[in-house]
Amino acid sequence: MSDAGTQPRSFTAGPEDEGLRLDVFLAGRCPDLSRSRVRADLEHEGAVLVDGRARPASFRLHAGQQVVFVSAPRPALSAEPQAIDLDVVWEDEHLIVVNKPVGLVVHPAVGHPDGTLVNALLHRQGPFAAGGDPLRPGIVHRLDRDTSGLLVVALDELAHRRLAAQLQDRRMGRIYLAISWGRWNSDAGDLDWPVARDPRRRQRMAVVPGGRQALTRYRVLEDYGFAQLSRVELATGRTHQIRVHFSHAGHPVVGDALYGDDGRARGVHGPDRRVAEQLTRLISRQMLHAAELHFRHPITEAELAFTAPLPADFAAALKLLRGGDAPVPADG
Repeated sequence: MSDAGTQPRSFTAGPEDEGLRLDVFLAGRCPDLSRSRVRADLEHEGAVLVDGRARPASFRLHAGQQVVFVSAPRPALSAEPQAIDLDVVWEDEHLIVVNKPVGLVVHPAVGHPDGTLVNALLHRQGPFAAGGDPLRPGIVHRLDRDTSGLLVVALDELAHRRLAAQLQDRRMGRIYLAISWGRWNSDAGDLDWPVARDPRRRQRMAVVPGGRQALTRYRVLEDYGFAQLSRVELATGRTHQIRVHFSHAGHPVVGDALYGDDGRARGVHGPDRRVAEQLTRLISRQMLHAAELHFRHPITEAELAFTAPLPADFAAALKLLRGGDAPVPADG
């Protein structure tokens, strides 16, 4: 079975599209498709016609040109058991808490059809249904591929429904540690900005008026001058929420190229410049770790709380920033 994206789509380039690359134009006009998928589709002969002629992804459009695009069919995704090691923190017959490593995708999706946490769980637990989505059985909340830390998965429908309710009404506590660039004006605060798909770069999220309400609470734990370690609490759970809010505030998470980390080390001056450059060479992903998770057991109602140790790269980053000396305590 193929996806529904194979129907022809027709567009007319407007004055604002003058000189725009064809792949960029189509990615903007097809919000359900990523730019990488559009580029892959354009490699198929006849996938896109401009005024009736086949054109490459780099073709520059002129106002008034007619574009007809047919996205290539994709096979239907399915979740199959795969033998993938998991760091299980706690489990019973109703739920399982996992310390997710860096690089592990949570569930199958376009671009990551297998090798996910769900594939590993199906191999470990056998078939289980919770939540109604066969590609995301039991998934209550998610972590980005390159965010490490704690995740709870429901193993039956009742547990899923009750855990989802705790997440919805903010009774499930999720605490992260984040290393971000710069120095916050206040050592603690609430970031309360709406989040939605970025209208200009569809592969990421942004603070957008009219988006979904999103609230992030942070408290600075250690101050290194050009960077800080913060304890971050999610009051809501929007896609990329911490990364978006920190970037919008001018303090992107260290290592997060998607949300503005690029080149930040070059803005650090004096003796800190060398440390900042070493930091960027040391790490290869955003310095964000889901360190604490607490919730009420969905069946027994017992209070459960878990912590996850820092992964090696995060610990190495902190060691470098601390420089062997005690960190400067945040004011207050």
